[in-house]
Amino acid sequence: MNSVHQGEGVSLANWRQAPWNVWAFRHVSALIPVMQIAHDPARISALPEAARPLGDLSFTGPDGAGRTIARLLPETATDGFLVLHQGRIAFEWYGNGLGHGDPHIVFSVSKSITGILAGILVERGQLDPEAPVTRYVPEAAGSAYGDCTVRHVLDMTVGIDFAEDYLNASGAFARYRVATGWNPADTPALATDLHSFLVTLPRDASPHGARFHYVSPNSDMLGWILERAGGQPYARLLSELIWSRFGAEAGAYVTVDRAGAARSAGGICVTLRDLARFGEMVRNLGRVGDRQIVPRWWIEDILLNADRRAWLAEPSAAKFLPAGRYRSQWYMIGNAGGAYCAVGIHGQWIYIDPAAEMVIAKLSSQKLPVDEAMDHLLLAAFDAIANALRQ
Repeated sequence: MNSVHQGEGVSLANWRQAPWNVWAFRHVSALIPVMQIAHDPARISALPEAARPLGDLSFTGPDGAGRTIARLLPETATDGFLVLHQGRIAFEWYGNGLGHGDPHIVFSVSKSITGILAGILVERGQLDPEAPVTRYVPEAAGSAYGDCTVRHVLDMTVGIDFAEDYLNASGAFARYRVATGWNPADTPALATDLHSFLVTLPRDASPHGARFHYVSPNSDMLGWILERAGGQPYARLLSELIWSRFGAEAGAYVTVDRAGAARSAGGICVTLRDLARFGEMVRNLGRVGDRQIVPRWWIEDILLNADRRAWLAEPSAAKFLPAGRYRSQWYMIGNAGGAYCAVGIHGQWIYIDPAAEMVIAKLSSQKLPVDEAMDHLLLAAFDAIANALRQ
């Protein structure tokens, strides 16, 4: 194993860049402060195996080239790949040094986990999606969040002047990275914290609710809202309401900033099997065995009530998924299987196909934060796997 895989030379300045990301994505706690998300060892849910030869499965990508799943995995910088069919492990694969019990960062899949957590607080009467953000976070008055609702935050329809530019080295997104503790501060004395940064973000000209506009600060604001609504730190809420209840075999953790604010938009780190377990709970509409962990109606709302007009009002979204929609931090694909997914930069996925009774969990260390050609290749592969499992 070469020195990069052992962490040599990895720093806060380069941890998301290749080749250092291969080691960093499974050792985030060595680079950034974290808060633990405890599981319950007495409630680990079994994952029985029913192996299928999916590595040999052939499919044709959008580029017209034929591939097998076995070829696809290293080609897409996969660290871990697991397919559940009817709750059983149909296929499991590890690469790049990731071990069965290693937590790996899931980036914006964290948003979807946060969106599921929100539903529990709504069911408990602690959170009203139609309430103004300022009911929970009065500090947001005067910012883009000062006159929007929690629903606008959940659905990424806040009228906010912010660009999700992952490669920006000097603008607002770079300042955001410093505030989260994910980038080093050039001038430490001027560095701010996440919550202080969020309340500086301005409005844009569009009305709230009119257009899908994906910005990660919305999901960090959502985490702050959940903390205020639930009366506990984000990591403890997630542990008590989900992670200790749905059968996780390991604890997880989330990165925090200098003031201890959790990065609910992208900082969660979990094992591959627990990521798949979480997806299986969602596929079963919030149920694990005889326990309803997440309100069924909340997940049904995600699947049925996304605003198609808001999605189509954003040209880049409509181009990426022409039949797509978005609701409560989850993407609806719009395909025949009714698939929906959670997606994180550098190749993190939960992909659920209800018609095929399938969940795919993918952890990766792709070189680029966003690679739409690779995303479409993976979607073709996921659909091919779903079709194979239906037979």
